Amino acid sequence: MAEPLVQLAAIAVFGMGAQWLAWRLRLPSILLLLLSGFLLGPVFGVIDPDHLFGETLFPIVSMAVGLILFEGGLTLKIKELPANGRVIFRLISVGAIATWVVAAAGARYILGFEWPIAVLAGAILIVTGPTVVGPLLRQIRPQGRAGTILKWEGILIDPVGAVLAVLVFEVIRLGGVDSVPSYLLLGILQSLLVGVVFGLLGAGLLVALLRRYMIPDHLQNGVTLLMIVGLFVLSDQLAPEGGLLTVTIMGIAMANQSWVPIRHILEFKENLQVLLIGFLFILLAGRVDLANLSALGWNAGLFIVLLIVVGRPLGVLLATLGSSLSWNERLFLTWMAPRGIVAAAIVSIFSFELEALGYAESGALTATVLLVIVGTVTFYGLTAGPAHRWPGALRPVA
Repeated sequence: MAEPLVQLAAIAVFGMGAQWLAWRLRLPSILLLLLSGFLLGPVFGVIDPDHLFGETLFPIVSMAVGLILFEGGLTLKIKELPANGRVIFRLISVGAIATWVVAAAGARYILGFEWPIAVLAGAILIVTGPTVVGPLLRQIRPQGRAGTILKWEGILIDPVGAVLAVLVFEVIRLGGVDSVPSYLLLGILQSLLVGVVFGLLGAGLLVALLRRYMIPDHLQNGVTLLMIVGLFVLSDQLAPEGGLLTVTIMGIAMANQSWVPIRHILEFKENLQVLLIGFLFILLAGRVDLANLSALGWNAGLFIVLLIVVGRPLGVLLATLGSSLSWNERLFLTWMAPRGIVAAAIVSIFSFELEALGYAESGALTATVLLVIVGTVTFYGLTAGPAHRWPGALRPVA
């Protein structure tokens, strides 16, 4: 293991270098970032994220994910909802539940996890995320409504999945509660209330300060970052993963107000997102235990196939019943469900605590989620573009 300065330099160099090389090779950047993390961490032992950052590693990861979701929220326009809102809501509700059930059953019967860990795995794997969906959509440039729906789903499903996973983990940690459905429902409502209230309040305060010229131009990005971090931490203390929902709502509110321009904020957050993505994926991939990866064997591949050919199509089918989407658009929705940084971050946060609770499968759970990320990004990244170009196959109707 290298000294801390060398480790930090390696994370920075490979974090940006992998994204540049992916752009040159026209590959999904997450693939090269994960490969770089594997090589720097478990293969060559150049970095050791746990030793480098200690107990601050997971708070740093959580905060970085919050900043990424805020930037994602800045890209969402409310005017896109009248035509797509029903399908989007179904995708992040009944579609997410369908994916959860399929993934949990697969984790239990294919991977052999105990039911508590299998249910937790299912909750973690309902998320897709803007860090993987966004780049693929920019590369493919789909016509029609499918691209808009996928963009909204990729951003909104992250806080939904994070809240659900945290609540499931709390049930596991407490050894079960008297009424699990009501416990989950109350937890979701609590997170929703905190996220909406603090997200709107944060956006309102920032708009008021900018509109009254109480923040000079050169401090606008800094003050915005300060507010995001402060509200994220405060919301997280009040509700399970309430911070992720708060910053997402705040980003959406800022994007759809007309009182102050946000171009400088958006540009700053886009640049920050590139740095954070490289940092996060290399850190989390660098923590992987190769023994846990090899122990999964071919069952992990079968599990990934289940998510792709059963979980995603079932979720899209339920979400689009009765909608006006064409079959081409529905097919395209089924062809885009890569997992991203939020899934990796959540499972990394839980791994140590599960091990402390006596669950020997915690390492296998982490390895499974990272393999699902690699497998789904590889599949969708390499096939969605060519499939989109097949005449009459997946091309959404304008």
